[in-house]
Amino acid sequence: MDIRKLGLTFNTIFEKWMFLIIPCSLILGFLLERPLQAFVPAVPYLFAFVTLTMAMGCGLNHLRGVMKRPGIMLLTFLLAHVVSAVIAYAAGVAIFGADSPYVVGLVLFTIIPLGVSSVLWVGMSGGSVPLMLAMVVLDSLLSPFVVPAGVHAFFGTGVEVKAGPLMLDLTILIVFPTIIGVALYEWSKGTVAVKTKPIAAPISKLCFVSVVALNASAIAPYVDELKRDMTLLVPVVIVLVGICYAVGFVFTAGLRDRETQTTVSYATGMRNISLGIVLAMGYFSPLAAVPVVLSILIQQPVATVHHYVLHKLNRNKTGNAVRTHVR
Repeated sequence: MDIRKLGLTFNTIFEKWMFLIIPCSLILGFLLERPLQAFVPAVPYLFAFVTLTMAMGCGLNHLRGVMKRPGIMLLTFLLAHVVSAVIAYAAGVAIFGADSPYVVGLVLFTIIPLGVSSVLWVGMSGGSVPLMLAMVVLDSLLSPFVVPAGVHAFFGTGVEVKAGPLMLDLTILIVFPTIIGVALYEWSKGTVAVKTKPIAAPISKLCFVSVVALNASAIAPYVDELKRDMTLLVPVVIVLVGICYAVGFVFTAGLRDRETQTTVSYATGMRNISLGIVLAMGYFSPLAAVPVVLSILIQQPVATVHHYVLHKLNRNKTGNAVRTHVR
């Protein structure tokens, strides 16, 4: 088997079993806490490569296509970063109290950029891949402004975060790799992603797994502090992730466009969790990173459930349409 075919096979298998691989890498990070902690400083570079690989699949034509539908883009960003954030903040304060670092983590989950893996799920569920990909890229480019603004809006001076360094890190982690990826797409006339996929895609997946495992090892020393909170925190995170999917699905029901509804529901439900962990560990208390880490365990399994629900709804809709036509 040649290396290109091997790379593509690895990538296919990884994407198929991603909902199990990611949680397993998280557990591995906890188990190998000590040996892995020495490599934690490599996380930003690994994450930047993941971002670059994602951006190589998007060109200016995709971005122009989204700009032709500004209403959908604005609605998605409002649902993902405002409506979901308000729900997360209200639920966190009601359950844990306004001073809890868990509230910061819950809100952080909702204001970080849309998740790259949502593109995969949108493709499998009959959504618009170009729309999803372009929104991920645009949301990533806006993250240096959205994330600090979101933290300030909800916590003011209650959470001390230096906006300048945070925006600089987001620019290095997200903006620069995204611009380079889009430029490579344009330079290659859209072929760079296809040509490099057998090598770049598997490496990107391994980088993503490494980011998860390394950040888990960084959080591991604080696990003992969490044991008494987990019975309450885990259900809260599960419900919040589910609500984020539901927000996108329900608020677009009036459009009567199943493709757009599917796309927006995944956009509001899935976040760039690896970035969330990097930010939580770098700018907030380790406890604030816990809801973000838990969402890794939950986000992909909930995406699987959401895919099943969408499939059932589409099948029922098709069946009803056929029966109506027969009558």
